[in-house]
Amino acid sequence: MNQSQILIMFYILVTLFGIVIGSFLNVCIFRIPLKEDIALERSHCMHCGHVLSWYELIPLFSFLIQGGKCRACKKKISIQYPLVEALNGVLWLAVALVWGICWETLIFCLASSVLIVISVIDLRTREIPFSLNIALAVLGAARLALDYTHWYEYVIGFGAVSILLLLIILISKGKAMGGGDAKLMAAAGLLLGWKGIILSFVLGCVLGSVIHLTVMAVKKSKDHTLAFGPYLSLGIYLSILFGMPIINWYTGFFQ
Repeated sequence: MNQSQILIMFYILVTLFGIVIGSFLNVCIFRIPLKEDIALERSHCMHCGHVLSWYELIPLFSFLIQGGKCRACKKKISIQYPLVEALNGVLWLAVALVWGICWETLIFCLASSVLIVISVIDLRTREIPFSLNIALAVLGAARLALDYTHWYEYVIGFGAVSILLLLIILISKGKAMGGGDAKLMAAAGLLLGWKGIILSFVLGCVLGSVIHLTVMAVKKSKDHTLAFGPYLSLGIYLSILFGMPIINWYTGFFQ
């Protein structure tokens, strides 16, 4: 195989593995808020409790072959299952295309998966489970270990945005946002460093404002409640992909 063929094979494998991991993410999304076991309990239909066989658990294909319905009770399966599986595959592929074959690709792919789970759970419950922020922090510690000569950038990143959010929470007595958002930015700061996490926060705020206001206008909703986690997660993911080019472009104006 030449280098181009190796890269193509790498991208295919990353995408397929991302789709497979996406199936596990659905388990996490449904079970973590309910404090259920995500590892030992077998997958089952959310409607009738039918324990799924291996051929009912093939990512994407099982949903399509079964027509989006449970084989036992014939009730519709949530469209979330194939969407999360496909999304995880796409996000992993994008990370691989940007970062190539390196350890950072593995770390950022796993971080992307954690961000998906955080986003969906926060949209559903308005809470970010502490265990997910811990998982992101562990990945951040791994990134720091790979770039240990610049350890201070990640340590500063840990508090660069999270301390600001913590102050906002204290001043507003928890009315402005939840503690999960501050913990998310602390963990992500350890992953991206101070420049990356500040960019993530700015992107998250801009995207949150534009998208949330647009959705409110379309739905004509009077509910101003904002699940900030998904927008922060999107900002973090965009920083993973495009952080350095954006930062270099911006700092270029001051040189």
